[in-house]
Amino acid sequence: MRPILELVSDGKEHSLAETRESLAQIFKLTDDEKKTLLPSGKQATFTNRVAWAKVYLGQAEALDTPRRGYFRITDRGRDLLKLVTGRITIKDLNQYEEFRRFREGAKNEKEIPGEETVAEQTPEETLENAYLRFRSGLAAELLVRVKESTPHFFEQLVVELLLKMGYGGSRKEAGQAIGKAGDEGIDGIINEDLLGLDVIYIQAKKWEGVVGRPEIQRFVGALHGKNAKKGVFITTSDFSAEASTFAGRIAEKVVLIDGPQLVSLMIDFNVGVTPNTTYETKKIDTDYFIEE
Repeated sequence: MRPILELVSDGKEHSLAETRESLAQIFKLTDDEKKTLLPSGKQATFTNRVAWAKVYLGQAEALDTPRRGYFRITDRGRDLLKLVTGRITIKDLNQYEEFRRFREGAKNEKEIPGEETVAEQTPEETLENAYLRFRSGLAAELLVRVKESTPHFFEQLVVELLLKMGYGGSRKEAGQAIGKAGDEGIDGIINEDLLGLDVIYIQAKKWEGVVGRPEIQRFVGALHGKNAKKGVFITTSDFSAEASTFAGRIAEKVVLIDGPQLVSLMIDFNVGVTPNTTYETKKIDTDYFIEE
């Protein structure tokens, strides 16, 4: 927030885009750093933070908006630059009644647990980081449940997941394919598409130990025996670095799915989990306020 106030301390009107570009130069951000996205992947973190810094300063009346899309410093903003010698934080803005009312309204008159740790985050970052923590806990619990399941249940879980992902045709066809091959290192065969134009060979192992390169080599050898070019190796554990490297450099397309990836896909495609509560966030429709 301080760099924004310093940039507009000339008293002139500035646009958010212009300010954002100037800040990027001040912070010496690379193009990749400017493009780094929030966890949702829908907005650049830098863009999000600059926008909220401008909102906070505006709510504290350190900035005003003379016309749409432009802002400038106020006398309070100049005083704030003199009053605070270092970084300007939310704590500094809390001295102003207007900002406190804004914050209380945002909190809906409720205290935010652990607010001290999220005070420097934008609302989107706080929400998304909370979601990631929740998802991480859910994934850990889900992986434990999967590992505790029987081999037969695990095979059915694989069938359900692949179907949800768009593979296998009908459930009957997929169910007959998985767990029926049982020879030469192949646990199942499933259609890659609904028409069955190509097939994928599957190895599904509910293991605790690390899957090494020899296991992947045997699976690839089994693919050669079937004259197949595509395979998926699914495990509840993980793969060694040598196994991953080997799978990445062979001519056949072999996808390795470890335990964490497996449960992540299960969450994404609602296998073994069910939606609980949905929160819908909204943003200002700037086009709505354009007067013709």
